[in-house]
Amino acid sequence: MATSPLASSPIGIPKSRVRQLFAASVGNVVEWYDWYAYSFLAVYFSAQIFPETGNPLVPVLSAFAVFAVGFFMRPLGGLLVGAFADRFGRKSAMTFTIILMGVGSLILAVTPTYESAGVLAPIILTLARLIQGLSVGGEFAAATTFLVESAPPGRRGLFSSFQYVSTTIGQLLASGLAALLATILAESAMDSYGWRIPFVFGALISLVGLWIRKGAEETSTVAADIQEGKAERPGLFEFLLRYPTKAALIVGITVAGTVAYYTWTTFLPTYAQQNVNFDKADSLTVGTISLVFFMVLQPLLGMLSDKIGRKPMLITFGLAFTILPVPLLGMLTDAFVSLLAIQMIGMVFLGCFTSISAAVNSELFPTRVRAAGAGFPYSLTVAIFGGTAPLIGTAMKDADASYLFPWYMSALALISTLVYVFALKETKDQPLT
Repeated sequence: MATSPLASSPIGIPKSRVRQLFAASVGNVVEWYDWYAYSFLAVYFSAQIFPETGNPLVPVLSAFAVFAVGFFMRPLGGLLVGAFADRFGRKSAMTFTIILMGVGSLILAVTPTYESAGVLAPIILTLARLIQGLSVGGEFAAATTFLVESAPPGRRGLFSSFQYVSTTIGQLLASGLAALLATILAESAMDSYGWRIPFVFGALISLVGLWIRKGAEETSTVAADIQEGKAERPGLFEFLLRYPTKAALIVGITVAGTVAYYTWTTFLPTYAQQNVNFDKADSLTVGTISLVFFMVLQPLLGMLSDKIGRKPMLITFGLAFTILPVPLLGMLTDAFVSLLAIQMIGMVFLGCFTSISAAVNSELFPTRVRAAGAGFPYSLTVAIFGGTAPLIGTAMKDADASYLFPWYMSALALISTLVYVFALKETKDQPLT
């Protein structure tokens, strides 16, 4: 008997859908590895790229300022690449974003030091981050809609969770390689050349992600109709003109999640180094262990949302991050187990947001403007609040006011919680239009 092309995998999902999931996820791993390598290595290369001023925090502050600048290209990527994905298809857009990311990583790898090139060094570094910011903003717009549109009925939460499964694997690779290099190389070697190695690796694996994505199948039938002249092309801001309330809703949904995410998964090791003199290498190791835990949580919480709904998950996340940041960060010490426990506790609740954010955003818009509609307001919010979280935290430390940072997180979480409770409708059983 011939095997049906819709034969199911061992987890009950058609194999054709699993292939789609794999194509999106593997490329996304590469994208986010390249993006996060910067944040994990900033403490090593900052003094090489930015001039010394006598205050050791200033180069780190400058590096995180460039980190934030990269985030401000993400809305442009979400808008332009999102519109491209709506008009020409998700697959073409995902091919473009991974090429951009590889180019940005290669530029970072060969960035000269301030000693050898002067002011040109930070300019080149900034250019690389602008390219990567454009890529990441477009990646979210294209890949998240691709994942959700590829999902079988009743599995959009599960498929959505692989956005952050793959993001976390990429982050894990970046953190793990940084931790390995910090362990086997002397700190002087890491400062001089070791930090370049992960960026070279990132440029190479971008080629692998590009090859894998070529096997994906397009999910947007509207894009095909547009190319055949059967449907009119959506305008660049059509999603905003026709659905302004939904665009504003994504901002409210995202503001708490992005600050919590970039604090808990990226900035917390640096925060521990700055505030309790936590060991650099140990902080990278803690971050790596925590990320494995966080990755495993994603599909479990995604499946849970397919059963109980998106809204209860988001409310749980919002309430937790309204209450917990101040006491948790207040308990941080230089002990290994202290940072590990605090990071993992936060990640349990953070997963209630990350596992379903792609599904929630995509479920708000019709296919015609889904990529731009979900991508632009999300990326804009991430740029304003997520990308600036390390910068704000470091600046507060520099001003001897680091105790204010957890209060800042809690205030933003309260705003999003009110949105979840009073403005968000349940979308779990809503068909994709």
